[in-house]
This record gives sequence, C-alpha cells and structure tokens, in this order.
Amino acid sequence: MIKAGIIGGAGYTGGEMLRILINHPNVEIAFVNSSSNAGNLISDVHTDLFGDTDLRFTDQISQDIDVLFLCVGHGDARKFLEANPIDEKVKIIDLSQDFRLSRNSSIQNRQFVYGLPELNHVEIRTASNIANPGCFATCIQLGLLPLASKGLLQSEVHINATTGSTGAGQSLSKTSHFSWRNNNLSIYKAFEHQHLNEIGESLAQLQGEVKEALNFIPQRGDFARGILAAMYLESDLTEEQAYELYESYYANHLFTHVSRENIDLKQVVNTNKCLVHLEKHGNKLFIISIIDNLLKGASGQAVQNMNLMFGLEETAGLKLKAAYF
Repeated sequence: MIKAGIIGGAGYTGGEMLRILINHPNVEIAFVNSSSNAGNLISDVHTDLFGDTDLRFTDQISQDIDVLFLCVGHGDARKFLEANPIDEKVKIIDLSQDFRLSRNSSIQNRQFVYGLPELNHVEIRTASNIANPGCFATCIQLGLLPLASKGLLQSEVHINATTGSTGAGQSLSKTSHFSWRNNNLSIYKAFEHQHLNEIGESLAQLQGEVKEALNFIPQRGDFARGILAAMYLESDLTEEQAYELYESYYANHLFTHVSRENIDLKQVVNTNKCLVHLEKHGNKLFIISIIDNLLKGASGQAVQNMNLMFGLEETAGLKLKAAYF
C-alpha cells in the first residue's frame, strides 16, 4: 500500500483528495494536516464523509510516507517546503502554482515535472516531484495540445472560459458569497490570468515558439464546480481533419475524450474526465473543452499523476460517475 500524507486537508482540494484516497484500492492515508482543525474529525469539516472515515486532522507531519500532497494556497507550498524539509524518498505532488513554470520548478534538491499527463505522460512515470497544473490551464491546454503538436497554432486564439465558485477556494471573499455569486456572471483578469504562463510553456514545448496571442477572458459562473472553455482560431483544417487529429492525439489518454456531439458541463462534473468538441465555421475552428475544476483540474489529476508515478493502473480510484441530475 502507498502511504499518503495530505497538507491542507480542510479546503476544497483537500476534501476532494480525501474522497478519492479513502476509496483508493492502493492507498492508505497516513495523516491529514490542518493546523486550524487539529484534533477535529475530518467528517466534522467534510460532512459528506461522515460514516466513511474516523480519521482526525493533525498539526503534525510524519516522514513515514511514500507521497505527500500539498493542497495549499499559491505561495504556501514553497514556504512549507522551506520550513519543513521532506525526506527525498518521499514523492511530492503540489497542487499550488509554486513550481509549474520552468523558472520556478526547483527547490533545494527537488526538481518538479509539470503534471499534465496528456503532455508529459512519460516524464511523470519517472518523476519524484510533480507540479499539478492549474484548472483553467488544464481545460484550455487539452483543447489546444493536438494543434500545437502539429505546429498549427498559427493565428490568435480567442478563449472564453467560465469556472464554478469552488475555483476561488474555500476562504470567503467579496466575489464568493452566495448572495453575490448566485444569478450573477462576471469577468476577471481579462487577458492577464496567471494560468496563461503555464499554457504558453506547454504549447511551446510541442510547437516551439507560439507567436500569436492567446486572448483569454476568464469568467466567474454562478455554479459550484466545473469549467467550460470555448475557443476559436483560424485554421485550414476541415472539420473531419480536425477530428482525426484530436482523436489520434488522445487515443491513448484514458481521461480525455473527443465527442462529435455537442457537450455540456454536467457530463464531467464529479469525474476526472475532459471532453472536447470541435466545429468548423468558415475558416474558424471552434473548440469546446470541459472539466471538473476540482478533479481533472486539481485533486483527480493529482491522483492520476500519483498512479503513474507508482506504476499503478492510471484510472485506479478515479472511475467516478458524473452527477447528471
């Protein structure tokens, strides 16, 4: 059994990590760290886990583990590792943005591999440390990687993507209160969202320099979870050629599926899947990509990476069903 520790277990991504690992056939949860909840039952915070576990949060950290998940806020993972050196035998999967970019991908003697399986499947299998991708970045990249793999990102890409309220994390803010978010829609960080940096690095990894702009307009939706990204660019591909390219690229990737029928968000909520749909309109290729931001966009993808790192079946613990109604 793989012994796993979780840092930051009280938040949304920590809760999703617990829901997966409690039922994972190859994992034993060694500890769940939360300084603000130390001593409390996990089910007192994540009340849906009542009856599933008697584990309690702790403020202690054990080195007697095989893998450590950092379910902490941006900037906090690097601070944690600087303050708490972890034995090099322990693999680390970080869900923050601290180690995603190549210029920031190391600390002490640890080098982090960017953990998008559809991009770095081989590298992840031999990695000791993973920087889990961002949720918007995952959704958008999975819509564009096949084109980049053939050098076909030759025009500006226009991206409009809407995320659920859980994407903002559990801490309250002006834009996360129910009374503000409900029946509301807003745009934020237009053209300058931080995930553009990791998207750019990944596309360049496949295509080389991407000279044209990625015009990204993020939106806050009035639903809890999920991301829908709608993208278009100029392309000489026919619709059939585009489908053949995407189906070929994702043929051996178990969680990303290309649908020739239109798709909707409920098809992926509560799953680790990404669905991609394509349409051709004149000289424009239109791409829809959808994921659950907390699963394929965070904790589910982190477990997928763990499975690859430890030589397990990639889908272990992740055969989750969509909650369609």
